Amino acid sequence: MPGSELRQLQPDGARLPSFYSPPSGARETSHHDGDIEQPDFSLSARDPASSTLENDNDAALNPFPQATTPLTQPPPASLLSPAFTPPSTPGTATPSNAGAAEPRGIPVDSSIPTGGCGSKQPRLLETLPQVECIVRARIPTTTGAEMFLHLYTNNVDNKEHLAIVFGGNIRSKSLDAVREGETEMDRLVRGAYTGRLYPGRTTSGLAAAAPSGNDASSEKPAGPPLVRIHSECYTGETVWSARCDCGEQLDEAARLMSLPTNTAGGIIIYLRQEGRGIGLGEKLKAYNLQDLGSDTVEANLLLRHPADARSYGLATAMLLDLGQKDVRLLTNNPDKIRAVEGPHREIVVKERVAMVPLSWKGRGGFRAPEVEGYLKTKV
Repeated sequence: MPGSELRQLQPDGARLPSFYSPPSGARETSHHDGDIEQPDFSLSARDPASSTLENDNDAALNPFPQATTPLTQPPPASLLSPAFTPPSTPGTATPSNAGAAEPRGIPVDSSIPTGGCGSKQPRLLETLPQVECIVRARIPTTTGAEMFLHLYTNNVDNKEHLAIVFGGNIRSKSLDAVREGETEMDRLVRGAYTGRLYPGRTTSGLAAAAPSGNDASSEKPAGPPLVRIHSECYTGETVWSARCDCGEQLDEAARLMSLPTNTAGGIIIYLRQEGRGIGLGEKLKAYNLQDLGSDTVEANLLLRHPADARSYGLATAMLLDLGQKDVRLLTNNPDKIRAVEGPHREIVVKERVAMVPLSWKGRGGFRAPEVEGYLKTKV
């Protein structure tokens, strides 16, 4: 990756290119900041322990109480998001700071009105889509953490949705199912194996994978996994857009799931519903409307699209295929809980986990009028 090469070539203290992150401190991303009146999201006038707003590619006020440990420095005066961009994630936590980075959450119960699951009633599909995992592969990351990338097909669209799985005890039932006429090599190539691949391996079973009998997939889960439902955002994840915080949210989710203390594993369901479901072309038109003065929601409506056209039935079906009935949902939006659980609560969200921006802890981030306006609109 080019960013990795840049990091290796830079001497200590040297200034990296402006597009490279994470920055050492909060940085300005627009030279027009002095000409634009920025909304005031200052937290300096209120106690950070009493109320915070967490950014997410879904948005809601954060009711979670803050830790009582005094901050070593006051929060920045701007509402910023965590600065995590590859190759620095995932798995950047060390044993010395892993506990401090542990995600916090609260129990929820969508079966009762006071269960902390939001007031909106999401539009749910009567039946869940049919999904099939057609291939998975081990992905070693630049920081040493490993994940398994699962590619899914379905019967409702022609897109290839993804599940990024952390932990060896989470497996796909449709991937592991025996397919007519396939050979052992076919199973190895599509990722339907236990243990690890190695040169010369010829069988997919546990005995061939680990003669000692020790295999990650046989470990008993330590509780519900941490789950993040993430919608594709090419601009925020690939081309360094400061109009949203989606890329940083994706990277932060991966970091939290790869912490050594997260023994239950984690799943990022990556849905190919760009631009809140309107597609990349329409999303770019919406950007132009935003430059003409509209906010995120107004731009979608002017293009005759819903403010949010996303659906989560595919995520529910994929989680079921991965053998998950109970999950801990990494989101700041209580209304997403029922949407993910499915029409008959096929999935049960046991806990909603906060996505806390590192910038609130004085650990970097970025400033831009666009992202601050975006976050204000989400709230």
